[in-house]
Amino acid sequence: MTTSHVNGHVAEDSDSEKRTADLLAEEPQKHREMAVDCPDLGTRAMPIRRSAQLERIKQQQEDMRRRREEEKKQELDVNSSVRLKKLAQVFPKSGIDNPIFDTEEGLILESPGHAVKVLEIEHLLSSLKEIQHTLVDSQSQEDLHLLLQLVQNADFRNAFKIHNAVAVHMNKASPPYPLTPNLQELAQEVQYLFKATRLKEGQELNSLLNGPHFQALLLTHDKVAEQEMMPEPDSEDRFYDTIGKYVDESVKIVRIEKARDIPLGATVRNELDSVIISRIVKGGAAEKSGLLHEGDEILEINGIEIRGKDVNEVFELLADMHGTLSFVLIPSQQAKPPPSKDTVVHVKAHFDYDPSDDPYVPCRELGLSFQKGDILHVISQDDPNWWQAYRDGDEDNQPLAGLIPGKIFQQQREAMKQTIEEDKEPEKSGKLWCAKKNKKKRKKILYNANKNDDYDNEEVLTYEEMSLYHQPANRKRPVVLIGPQNCGQNELRLRLMNSEADRFAAAVPHTSRNRRDNEVTGRDYHFVSRQTFEADIAAGKFIEFGEFEKNLYGTSIDSVRQVINSGKICLLSLHTQTLKMLRNSDLKPYIIFIAPPSQERLRALLAKEGRNPKPEELREIIEKAREMEQNNGHYFDTAIVNTDLDKAYHELLRLINKLDTEPQWVPSSWLR
Repeated sequence: MTTSHVNGHVAEDSDSEKRTADLLAEEPQKHREMAVDCPDLGTRAMPIRRSAQLERIKQQQEDMRRRREEEKKQELDVNSSVRLKKLAQVFPKSGIDNPIFDTEEGLILESPGHAVKVLEIEHLLSSLKEIQHTLVDSQSQEDLHLLLQLVQNADFRNAFKIHNAVAVHMNKASPPYPLTPNLQELAQEVQYLFKATRLKEGQELNSLLNGPHFQALLLTHDKVAEQEMMPEPDSEDRFYDTIGKYVDESVKIVRIEKARDIPLGATVRNELDSVIISRIVKGGAAEKSGLLHEGDEILEINGIEIRGKDVNEVFELLADMHGTLSFVLIPSQQAKPPPSKDTVVHVKAHFDYDPSDDPYVPCRELGLSFQKGDILHVISQDDPNWWQAYRDGDEDNQPLAGLIPGKIFQQQREAMKQTIEEDKEPEKSGKLWCAKKNKKKRKKILYNANKNDDYDNEEVLTYEEMSLYHQPANRKRPVVLIGPQNCGQNELRLRLMNSEADRFAAAVPHTSRNRRDNEVTGRDYHFVSRQTFEADIAAGKFIEFGEFEKNLYGTSIDSVRQVINSGKICLLSLHTQTLKMLRNSDLKPYIIFIAPPSQERLRALLAKEGRNPKPEELREIIEKAREMEQNNGHYFDTAIVNTDLDKAYHELLRLINKLDTEPQWVPSSWLR
């Protein structure tokens, strides 16, 4: 069955919606893509069977070594068969300790016990003199006399010494092959076993293993063993012999150096018997090399045929491979898009995402989970449906980028969910549903804010582009405390202004009522006529406003700006309906949500203030806080759970002080 992921660009709304509908209409599958190798990115753990893979690699390497030894042995047998037959017929002479010496080639051979016996020049000279007494004919004695002169010659003696040295070196046994790359672990096991021993020998062994020099030796052994046990890449001849069977294909050979701690960073999918590269993930060895491309078909890896294998088999094969990986590929025939710019877009997530619950994520192992409010660094939008990103602060611990839903794709599928939910809504009681809507409208009448600032339920929240901002020393950001009644935001605000009056101040409100005798204009209120007040409302100059006993009251943007221009921090306690208006201004507010604790803890806090709320009142406060966070949480910069007023005060002060020392993430639109 052919599987693939959505990879089209969203060009027009109709085409984009059709593609999204097609994708959402697909039957969810276990995997549409499979990561070749990747670490856990916060999703469910992958089934890693690395011990079996390591054994398979060791077996392959042992088989290769055995084949090489057999080939060398056959070559040696062919080249020296004649000489060995002749040597086998030579009767050993006495007095030379029975070495086998080939006078034609001047070689020293191994004895039957495989120990190399070196023939010293004195032994040779002594044997020749002993043979001289057994010869009777004059010609043989003359020949032997010439041979004795040759052996006694200084040049011959030097050449003989060189020959012996080379012979000994060439016949030295090869160093032993390491049996394990985990000698340090074995030493730790021994130390653990002898930790509580009373035996003198065990304590002495434990002390020896703990020594720094011995520890360094174990570390060196494991490093060398790791290199020795690394699978060796196939030779050039091996590859050129292999690709001969793909005469009808246009193939290419690429080699990628893959360190043990850097994943390859590629996903594959099956198309019939073919294994196709679906995605190149940022941060992996494939992306850094630039040699693998989406759409390439993998034929072989390190001489192992890939065509016909399932993507899970490919994962098991490559899960523990490192070093030089040699690929035989059929290049993709698709036109490669121009390389994207290495621009990073920083966004704030306005929704929670768990790839383990998303049946449409192309590769679940590469899915990146996040929560509302997390800052994500988006490094690739080549696939508009599935971006590649890092969580802020996780770059060092997250070698590969993770997959997150693209903005338009997320908006479309959330809109589709809302449409489905709306279609199911008439099944509920129409009377109750209408009563709920009317109740919400009555609440809005009780508190008047700019009508354009109401929360839009039709808006689908996905991501908001962010930038780092460090507030100037002479222009402090206003601090806004948001929370349901009886959660302590007003008490915290008053405590800050009373304890540090030279640092914090409140914005002077506006009113349309007449000034009283003890009131001062500009200190208690800005007194204006109702006509002026209504004109300012129409001009959008008020953050919030309301009517009480036929008089208008409100907080204007200019009043907040006056506090900022004075160098103080403006403290505001506002209704959630004002947040959109406030964020669209130039004030750059820092919004803190004051959340209630558990129901029992909230009862205890209110009891300290002499209140005795009913259980339904406590539940209403907690439910109101949950509703505020759900509908307006994307406006909050941070949150404080008020379990204790003193602790909440110190935490609030700490967060405000951070604004002077650390840059904060703010909407990029504020800085344009």
